[in-house]
Amino acid sequence: MPGPLTGYRVIDVTGVIAGPFATMILADQGADVIKIEAPKRPDHTRNAGPGEPGMRASYLNNNRNKRSVVIDLKSKEGLEAIKKLVATADVFIQNFRPGVVDRLGIGEAELRKIKPDLIYVSMSGWGENGPLAHKPVYDPIIQALSGLASVQGGSDTVRPRLIRTIVPDKLTAVTAAQAVTAALAGRAKTGEGQHVKVSMLDSVIAFLWSSDMNGQTFVGEEITQARAATFIDLIYETKTDYISVSTMTNVQWAAFCKASGREQLLDDPRFASPSLRDQNANERLELIQEALLERTAAEWLEILDKAGVPSSPVLTRAQMINHPQVEASAMVIEYDHPEAGRLRQSRPAAKFESTPTEIKHGAPALGTHTREVLAEVGYSDTEIDALTEAGVLLVR
Repeated sequence: MPGPLTGYRVIDVTGVIAGPFATMILADQGADVIKIEAPKRPDHTRNAGPGEPGMRASYLNNNRNKRSVVIDLKSKEGLEAIKKLVATADVFIQNFRPGVVDRLGIGEAELRKIKPDLIYVSMSGWGENGPLAHKPVYDPIIQALSGLASVQGGSDTVRPRLIRTIVPDKLTAVTAAQAVTAALAGRAKTGEGQHVKVSMLDSVIAFLWSSDMNGQTFVGEEITQARAATFIDLIYETKTDYISVSTMTNVQWAAFCKASGREQLLDDPRFASPSLRDQNANERLELIQEALLERTAAEWLEILDKAGVPSSPVLTRAQMINHPQVEASAMVIEYDHPEAGRLRQSRPAAKFESTPTEIKHGAPALGTHTREVLAEVGYSDTEIDALTEAGVLLVR
């Protein structure tokens, strides 16, 4: 059977990472996602990073299972074409800066005249209000202002640090994709569309609050300078490689002490309970590190596994692909792309038992489906050829 979103059409007027990743999640789950790009300014990721021009890795990894349509939205004819597509759609999603869509004539109020039950999604960096609403933004800027960089640094009093992957972009994508499916579920009950607004800043703050804002939770009792329990990462050096070890519970702590030959630590009052082990985290982790330097990574992983202590090798990206657990989950797949060649990607993370997802095709070349999609909304070949000649469309 097809994916769970089969039958829904999404008009995707987004670019770079957050928007395209969100719509790829929907496409992977079966939605007919039509990616709209401008003739002279296609998605930035088509020409950024490794790979051939127009088929760079970043573009390929965020745009599979979509159809590519190229329309000049600044032209009268292009605006007419996009409105015809919207009339057939369930979702319209855009990530222009606030105000741009209204100037283009594709704002929420205008498109709702055409499709009253449309789910209209606005993705932005800062949100639609406030002093920064119209400012440009990138992932590191959100990490800085949201407090994420301070959390990553470990304390409000030391140098903040960026996470070395674009968490705000990707987190906003996941938030938006979930919001779309929730809005579609709501429409199924009420018959009404709605405007869904998702910002990078809001997504990151909500994400942080579940575990990293405890010191700001109790009003009137705020901790002014938050810090982590320790600056020591749970990444340990052995005689050979790095491993990670976690001893959260009393049982796991006791098992580690016995497995490492340090039973005397079980009688140490500093480590008698989870809360005391947190209070004395630096001392505890230094003792763990001291023990782990006595053997190789392979030896420790075998010992700790037998003892029931959670542990893992620290893998590079290249090593991760071939780990037995990753192979068992079939999370990394390979397939042939007609333009880009043999590709390796992750499959969709969620598995649907009754409506499984599939990779129908890789990310499309620019304008691959322009003729096909416009024909579906009533354009003749003659009309498409004329609009292409005028520069309104690009047909591959």
